[in-house]
Amino acid sequence: MADTLVERAWAWLHATFPERQVYIRSDGRVQFFTFGPTLQATLAGLVLIFLGWVAFASVNVIFKDRIIAAKDHRYQQMQSTYENRVADLQLSYDELNGALVSAEDHFKSAADELQAKQQTVAKLLTQKEVVDSTLASLKDGTHVVGPHAGSDADVPMAAHASGMASDSIGSDAPARGGPAPGDEDNFGGGGSQLSVMPQPMQPQPRTAKPTRASFLDATVGRLASALFPEKKQIVPVLSSKIANLPAFRALSVQTARVRGMSGEETALLEGVDHQVYSRIGTVQAVLKRVGINPDQMEQQVSSDEGGVGGPLVPISEMHIDGISDAAFVAAYSGASAHARELDALFAGLRHVPLTTPVRGSQFELTSDFGPRVDPFTRRLSFHSGLDFGGPWGSTVVATAPGTVVWAGNKGGYGNMVEIDHGLGIRTRYGHLSSILVRVGAKIAKGSPVGKLGSTGRSTGPHVHYEVWLADVVRDPSRFIEAGRHVLQ
Repeated sequence: MADTLVERAWAWLHATFPERQVYIRSDGRVQFFTFGPTLQATLAGLVLIFLGWVAFASVNVIFKDRIIAAKDHRYQQMQSTYENRVADLQLSYDELNGALVSAEDHFKSAADELQAKQQTVAKLLTQKEVVDSTLASLKDGTHVVGPHAGSDADVPMAAHASGMASDSIGSDAPARGGPAPGDEDNFGGGGSQLSVMPQPMQPQPRTAKPTRASFLDATVGRLASALFPEKKQIVPVLSSKIANLPAFRALSVQTARVRGMSGEETALLEGVDHQVYSRIGTVQAVLKRVGINPDQMEQQVSSDEGGVGGPLVPISEMHIDGISDAAFVAAYSGASAHARELDALFAGLRHVPLTTPVRGSQFELTSDFGPRVDPFTRRLSFHSGLDFGGPWGSTVVATAPGTVVWAGNKGGYGNMVEIDHGLGIRTRYGHLSSILVRVGAKIAKGSPVGKLGSTGRSTGPHVHYEVWLADVVRDPSRFIEAGRHVLQ
């Protein structure tokens, strides 16, 4: 195929430029020059190139101004296009930078709220540790000295309301349990603090009777706070191009993850609140079984510690600084309030004798509380306590902390010790061989009060144990059984 094309081209060249000869005659002499096809084609090409260059140069000379003007116009168009692209890039950069700042703000807001929630939960867990230490003290008989879980030192509150000039603080001294001026850093470095929104106060009921919200009321309040929050976060809508960028997608995922962790804090508090509330119901049921009114006990404990009171402020007006989640605020409010109530119950339980005056397998119950045949007269009689038999000289201990109000011989009791535990509760320990305490002494739970013996109206070595409540003798076995439920 290549040879054929070459042959055709060669044939066309010879046909177009046949061999030519130029003759020159001078002085009778004849000379000729032969021009072959190749030379003719070469000279024709050079002539065409020359003519093209001449034409191009002529056009440039004639239309020079127009060409320059066209070049300038094209350059101006290119410059305008470049400036427009730079302006578009600047707008895109500004939009991207604004979106990035907004996304960072939302992430920081979510992280700050999560941190505030964690600090708030940490304070609640501090209350739980105090309650746990109180429960441990009830188990092993030690006495814990320190603020109760319900003290104001755990979560300081600030209340401000219009029209309350008579209730405003008029001194510069810090409130009881609250931070002194300049001590704000002592509460988690600017952590969450409970505060009350300033609103006109409603008329207050003039009664000294304590009012308690039922579990149903608390549940309805939480649902209302969750369904109708006071504040809603406004999330700006990003353009689809920016929102689809890998960096923004990653930041959005992390923000959603942090908000999910924040929701877990609310679920955790709700679970803790449910457990604490169930524990309160258990303790109250146990106290009722032994004849103690839990409400009256809590009120009396508060009165012994200086009394409580204040205006009635709805829980819906409370908020936590740095936290906009109404569900979390409601969950924390319930868990904190119930933790304080449980701590008040445990504070009252410190006065209740929930254990036996003797401990060990060598002791046995020899006589129950109630009607029996008297061991001396063999007639029906009433036994006002429990008898625990054991080795002579064994240690008899106090079943709750209190003050010794009797230490000596008392008729049929023989050598007896009587202890006042407060809240109208007293215990008696009779038939002791020796007494180890004096009247007026302050003793702790588990402290020795005497040695087991058989003084007074007794047939053998044992301790006669009585529990008195509101000047009425009670069955000590109920208190001991209650202690097994509460202290298990």
